[in-house]
Amino acid sequence: MDDTPDNHPEARDDHAVVLGAGLAGLLAARVLAERFARVTVVERDELPRDGPAFRPGVPQSRHAHVLWSRGVDVMERLLPGLTAALREGGSALLESPRDFLWLSPADWFRSVPGAPVLVGSRELIDWCVRRAVLGDPRIRILDGRPADGLLAGPDGRSVTGVTLRGGEPLAAGLVVDATGRTSKAPTWLAALGHPVPAVTRYDSHLGYSSRLYAAPPDPGRRWHGMYVQGRPDSPRGGVLVPQGGDRWLVTLIGNGEHAPSTKGEEFLDFAGSLRSPALHDAIRGATPLSDPTGFRGTANERRHYERMDRRPDGFLVLGDAACRFNPVYGHGMTVAALTAQALQGAIAGLTPAQVRAATHRIQRATADEASVAWQIATSEDLRYPQTEGPPPDRATRVLQRYMSRVMVGANADPALSSRFFGVLSLSTPPNALLGPATMVRVLSKWRLPTSPATPAYPPHHPPPPAA
Repeated sequence: MDDTPDNHPEARDDHAVVLGAGLAGLLAARVLAERFARVTVVERDELPRDGPAFRPGVPQSRHAHVLWSRGVDVMERLLPGLTAALREGGSALLESPRDFLWLSPADWFRSVPGAPVLVGSRELIDWCVRRAVLGDPRIRILDGRPADGLLAGPDGRSVTGVTLRGGEPLAAGLVVDATGRTSKAPTWLAALGHPVPAVTRYDSHLGYSSRLYAAPPDPGRRWHGMYVQGRPDSPRGGVLVPQGGDRWLVTLIGNGEHAPSTKGEEFLDFAGSLRSPALHDAIRGATPLSDPTGFRGTANERRHYERMDRRPDGFLVLGDAACRFNPVYGHGMTVAALTAQALQGAIAGLTPAQVRAATHRIQRATADEASVAWQIATSEDLRYPQTEGPPPDRATRVLQRYMSRVMVGANADPALSSRFFGVLSLSTPPNALLGPATMVRVLSKWRLPTSPATPAYPPHHPPPPAA
């Protein structure tokens, strides 16, 4: 990784700068290298050199992460061999829900078809993606060098680069902000005399607390992961996913006053308060490998750069800097991959100068990739009365009632479960759940309750003898 920028003002137009070395920034750099001679990724953190490791810019990395099958497929196409590298590093490619004990708001999922999902350490995923991206000699990273602002063209209507901390300029024909939830883009645009984007925000006040465990040996265990979902009348849940090396990562979840504690002695008690004792039973004899770590930045927030009538040429905002989701639905990494794919399509066949001139259109094209995940996250969060944000309209309320029925059916009906997980994994358009045959199957189960009392364990997996 370079220590100093190598400015070539005369070649500015053939140089793209990406701010942020998270997944959204790295995948954008990979795609931009198809059209630009040089791509520089600017990252404020000092990046790990020796292997996967925590860094402050990705505080959520200590909590459970999933990469849905659509994200796996897109990232593998952009970076061939990535899936194998992730699995070699300890990630697991599982079938959801068959490989899980999964208690939905309605009932336990039976052994029904769903969608593949990759689970593993977020630090490992970032490490493998970064190594693969830097295999392209056109891409370099300047780490430990935060950007302080945007450089404007003489007319004030274009961005011509960024300034690094200390005032050092870095010229570019295109600047992409992928700095995540801490993005300063609104402030930077205002400093250049441009309006700031409108913001839509929904916050269910979800909190996380996560802890690593050594997985105890159990020859009779037939599951690889576990998910006990909360619901409005019982807003506590928990996730258990393998991390490689016979380790489990357990993330406890709660809304509002039900947010889990980060005190070690209270972690197991919270697990025992979930709708099922299954997760508590799994970890009560396991050895903790870390102290609990909390995370509270889980609001859905969309900055509508795609709606701005007046914005500078040569500037794009991607990833969490433009749209972030409640992470409980597991869509952030998959949407980052889909956004990179949309960027690739939007700039295909364009020269760097044409990309620069088309940033308004490109911003809209990339923003569209977040729409389905946004709808899923916000409509589900609006089920919780403490959620702050615009109230649900009539269409959202109807959708919520219908999706409750879909969940009831998907627990045991293979045809409904395959469609439901196709939509949840962002592999299938949502209208797949609205076809006449599907609606008949869904509505045929109208007598079944949507929030019933549920057994402690699913019928296909009884509790362990010790429980």
